[in-house]
Amino acid sequence: MKKVINAGIGGRSFVIDEDAYFRLDRYLDRFRERTGMGVQAKDVMEDIEQRISELFAESLRSDQEVVNLALVNKVIAQLGMPDGNPEDDDFAATVDPAENSPAKKLYRDPDSRIIGGVCGGLSYYLNIDPVLVRVLFFIGIFPGGIGFWLYIILWLVVPNADTAAKKCEMRGLKATAENLRKYSIYK
Repeated sequence: MKKVINAGIGGRSFVIDEDAYFRLDRYLDRFRERTGMGVQAKDVMEDIEQRISELFAESLRSDQEVVNLALVNKVIAQLGMPDGNPEDDDFAATVDPAENSPAKKLYRDPDSRIIGGVCGGLSYYLNIDPVLVRVLFFIGIFPGGIGFWLYIILWLVVPNADTAAKKCEMRGLKATAENLRKYSIYK
């Protein structure tokens, strides 16, 4: 019989078996040490815990299901370490080559915005230069103002990429620890 522990991760409660809990705790400790973010490590750790919580929730069929060691190992392998360098074999990322890169999602880009970030987000989504998108919207303003109204509608409808995970999704990258650190709002 295995012991289980109720643990709060990323604002959600999970039932985790004892072995998986200690493995995840050790991973988070090493992750914290290797962030190299100093005072801002707390914010990065909140982001990584939020991502772990999302991955657990996606994998579990119900709230009563127990997070086991295999699931923790899968999440650790997917996230990796913040510096992208698995120094110890204990946490080396074993990436499945059959996994495809995630699909891009449309978000407004707060980092390259001039007005609302719509053109920056569209440029990542369509994989084209943001200047070209801005020029097309500007040209679209004149014949009937369609470009203006389209921009306003997209500004209202398209969500903002306000977290590191959303910024990774916007660029079509996996939300690994290295990418989360790279696009963290707490640089």
